[in-house]
Amino acid sequence: MAGDNLTVVMEFILLGFSDLPKLQGILFAIFLVVYLSILLENSLLIFLTKIDSGLKTPMYFFLGNFSFLEICYTSVTLPRMLADLWTQKRNISFLACAVQTCFFFILGVAECLLLAVMAYDRYVAICKPLYYPLIMNHKVCVQLVVASWMIGVPVLIEQTYQIFSLNFCGPNKINHIFCDASPLFKLACGDTYKIEISVHVVAQLFILTPFLFILASYIKIVTTILKLPSTSGRSKAFSTCFSHLMVVGLFYGSGSIVYFQPKSGHSAGSVKVFALFYTTVTPMFNPLIYSLRNKDVLAALRKLLPK
Repeated sequence: MAGDNLTVVMEFILLGFSDLPKLQGILFAIFLVVYLSILLENSLLIFLTKIDSGLKTPMYFFLGNFSFLEICYTSVTLPRMLADLWTQKRNISFLACAVQTCFFFILGVAECLLLAVMAYDRYVAICKPLYYPLIMNHKVCVQLVVASWMIGVPVLIEQTYQIFSLNFCGPNKINHIFCDASPLFKLACGDTYKIEISVHVVAQLFILTPFLFILASYIKIVTTILKLPSTSGRSKAFSTCFSHLMVVGLFYGSGSIVYFQPKSGHSAGSVKVFALFYTTVTPMFNPLIYSLRNKDVLAALRKLLPK
């Protein structure tokens, strides 16, 4: 390495919002409020699903786990971003960057899979109501949640290892708000084509496949609902699915813009905005979407909170 006059990158610099120096304090205050809101809202939803007897169903079991996942997912990126805005240092060690990338991958994939599990739960509830208690028993629900968390872990650890096995010998400034594959590839020395293809294939497998499963589930659900004889029955069935569909739309809509558009299709600034959307805005609004449109959750809140 010395003979080739190369240096080894030992740390990276997350540029984040360094191009907005006058707004650092305002951005810190905004993201702090957002993070605290995410923690409070999702923790409250978890608490309600644990203590309220009316929420002891598979749907709310999955919702409680989804809220916990949202807290973990946001905590991978937001605290680091808040620290960077507060201290203005922005340095992140090579190892810390690798750990952040790995957990971001694992939790992102877990969210995709858990959304697919929640779609399957709605499919069984609406399309096979007589068999619902038998199919979605507690043991199966636990197994589905554990599978959502764990199924992608070995592959994603391997993916992270491949990315950080690349040679980083030049610039070390990551033009993003957290460590992610795409901006890291831009800093790597040498050919990254094979690893980029590998990452893209894994993304297709763990992101696109659950989405197609969700889509197929809702095609069956809508077909079944339209066959219901009563208008009130159709309305009630649609209402149980609408919140989940909104969450899927927000998460996949913003994520697909970042990960499935051509590289020339968006600027670094727009990538940061959409990354913020699916890592912070969506986790903040998800509890509100589920609670405001859900009579059971609102009833549990009324029991918990004084008038």
